[in-house]
Amino acid sequence: MTSAPDKIQRWKCLCAYDGTDFAGWQSQAEGRGRAIQDVIERRLAEILGTPVRIHGSGRTDSGVHALGQVFHFDAEWRHGPDKLVAAFRVGLPPAIQVKSVRAVAADFHARFKATGKRYVYHLSLGDADPFTRPYCWTIFRALDYGAMQSAADVLRGRHDFRAFTALNGPAREDTVRDLRRLDPVRHGRGIQITMEAEGFLYKMARSLVGGIVAVGEGKLTVAQLRAILASRERTMAVKTAPPEGLFLAKVFY
Repeated sequence: MTSAPDKIQRWKCLCAYDGTDFAGWQSQAEGRGRAIQDVIERRLAEILGTPVRIHGSGRTDSGVHALGQVFHFDAEWRHGPDKLVAAFRVGLPPAIQVKSVRAVAADFHARFKATGKRYVYHLSLGDADPFTRPYCWTIFRALDYGAMQSAADVLRGRHDFRAFTALNGPAREDTVRDLRRLDPVRHGRGIQITMEAEGFLYKMARSLVGGIVAVGEGKLTVAQLRAILASRERTMAVKTAPPEGLFLAKVFY
């Protein structure tokens, strides 16, 4: 009598990482295995005894962090999700944490089933302490907080964000997004900017922050920012904010 074939299960995983020393989330041929995806896949191969490809909810750039990145993979694992989390904990570097694992339906997809994402960006007004500095954009100029809020009002909503992405050449994808949340909130010597949309274009989140900060510094007026948005053309007036202040906070399903 032959034994029953192994059952392949789809697993949904929630992870967090400090992206400082990694080449972004997605594995790349020229990345020499330094992407977060590479590190997780290597550990997963050790756990399962066979190579397994994982699929993330989306990319984060080099130096960008995550509190709530989601990925999935298909594999046989007979010992339950808690033991899989424990196995990840033993072999992953301290900068990467798999927070939870659960079995999901075979049609779940970390990227294509996502309905939205939340990013959070941290600004420090003046020199940050050594424990905060690696995870924020330190700005030494005075910022007009009211002007930043007005800038956010201009950008919030459904627009063509072609001017706020680093896509090169003719548009190869739809650049219209519904930016349903863009909230700069000041707390002490810092400003936290929370962004939510059904999806973000390449470097869009960091460009939105760059535009808001330019208005706060007085380098752009709110009217000029509105004109840049309407132009659909990338301009040097909108800086891409540094990656270290950006966190992927949550993926919605």
